[in-house]
Amino acid sequence: MQRIAIVLASLAAFSMSSPVLADKGGSCHFHGAAPAKEETVLTCAAQRRDALVASGKLDASWKGVKHEKVEQVDGKKGKEWKVIFRNPAAPDKDKQSLYVFLSAPGNVLAANHSGK
Repeated sequence: MQRIAIVLASLAAFSMSSPVLADKGGSCHFHGAAPAKEETVLTCAAQRRDALVASGKLDASWKGVKHEKVEQVDGKKGKEWKVIFRNPAAPDKDKQSLYVFLSAPGNVLAANHSGK
């Protein structure tokens, strides 16, 4: 009888829990060490830029800004991608450049205005 109660309690707990779903930006999560193609890197960097706009961390004027440059640089843990966006319409003149750093496989590591 005690086993039946445990099974019923477990089933009830599982049926009441909600599933965990990835957010819209979940497509830019990669495993392994295979280097990403430049096209993939640009797509993931643009998704991060748009997520920063949506969260209010970047001004809305950044929404349509295209990348200016993409390059591979030496990071702390090896090669990284650096994507540079420039927005002359940014309200803060010291923050007209946005740098998005991604790992070699394409995972976003950081985004900042300093480029470091």
